[in-house]
Amino acid sequence: MRIIRSIAIATMGSLLFLAGCQQEEDKPADAPARPPTPVAVITTKAEEAPIMNELPGRIAATRIAEVRPRVSGIIVERVFEQGSIVKEGDVLYRIDPQPFRVQVDSAEGTLRRAKAVQLQAKQAADRQEQLKKSNVASEQQFDDAVAQLAAADADVAIAEAGLASARLNLEYSEVKAPITGRIGRALITEGALVSTSGTEALATIQQLDPVYADFTQSATDLIRLRKALQDGDLMNDNSADVTLLFDDGTTYNHTGKLLFSEAAVDETTGQVTLRGEFPNPDNDLLPGMYVRVQIQQGIQRNAILVPQQSVQRDTAGQAQVYVVNGENKLDIRRINIGRAVDQRFVVTSGLKPDEKVVVEGFQKIGPGAAVAPSDWQPTDTTSETATKEAAEAQPAAGEGAAEPAAKAN
Repeated sequence: MRIIRSIAIATMGSLLFLAGCQQEEDKPADAPARPPTPVAVITTKAEEAPIMNELPGRIAATRIAEVRPRVSGIIVERVFEQGSIVKEGDVLYRIDPQPFRVQVDSAEGTLRRAKAVQLQAKQAADRQEQLKKSNVASEQQFDDAVAQLAAADADVAIAEAGLASARLNLEYSEVKAPITGRIGRALITEGALVSTSGTEALATIQQLDPVYADFTQSATDLIRLRKALQDGDLMNDNSADVTLLFDDGTTYNHTGKLLFSEAAVDETTGQVTLRGEFPNPDNDLLPGMYVRVQIQQGIQRNAILVPQQSVQRDTAGQAQVYVVNGENKLDIRRINIGRAVDQRFVVTSGLKPDEKVVVEGFQKIGPGAAVAPSDWQPTDTTSETATKEAAEAQPAAGEGAAEPAAKAN
């Protein structure tokens, strides 16, 4: 039995040796190496990146005027069309003018009588002056005549002022627009009695071209930006232009300008109010409308930016990018990203200038893979394609990249 077992073991070993030799004979002598994968890359560089903030705000009219009567009376006519554009000086309402015309007539009569008395007093004064020179009249008589003339002059001045007041009241019976703008609904109808002491306005006019956009910013953020400017980390390009976004995300066609920021902080919200001015030729902006305002508040020095489509995420949600090393092989690098500038992210840490970051070609690459890099040419088509590639490559990159990324850091 031992002899038979030894023969069987020897036979099996011979068969295994012969099978191995056969596999070595069948293996091709010169297997072709896999060619490097073509990828599109960008070379990072230090550049200046604008500090753009998007802040909430509301539209407000630049001028608001409440139309009020300057005389008391009965409204007999409404002249304006509700919701229309009125110009400064346009007649809006007419108050019954008859009482004021009577007052004008009375004042004119009072003035004529005062002037008649003035003429009589002047003639008397001239006569007394001649008699005085002839030593016929006494000094006292002359002084009395001069005093009567002065009193008559004063009565004429009072009468003239009364006539001017009566004419002014007659003019005020036509209620006119104090400013140019869009008038709202009529708050008073014909037949209503209005008074100068009343609290209700007749209508409201708002000037809507240009308009204000009042928006708020955290006092903490504003102080941080000012400190960064003082420390030299940011530059100020003295640009006060602001851009307005509607509630649906569309951009307003006209650029505005920053007017000022409040000198005080709202103690209930901790916010500082800023005001921008925007042209509104088509009346697209209405008071009370909610908007978002983009404002450039500085320029960051020596910033590193990468296209958004080059950034991927690992299983822990950490941002990472593929970097081509000196041997044209891929390293995966964890990075920290900040704000977005157009279609790029500002990299706060993890990248330095003159590094090659992969933007397109994620389908068949992984850490350590050999690649053939070429400069990325951004176009609308390639951007869409690369974004699709990045989305398809996300799971694969996340599964196999976590450990190499930790080593890279």
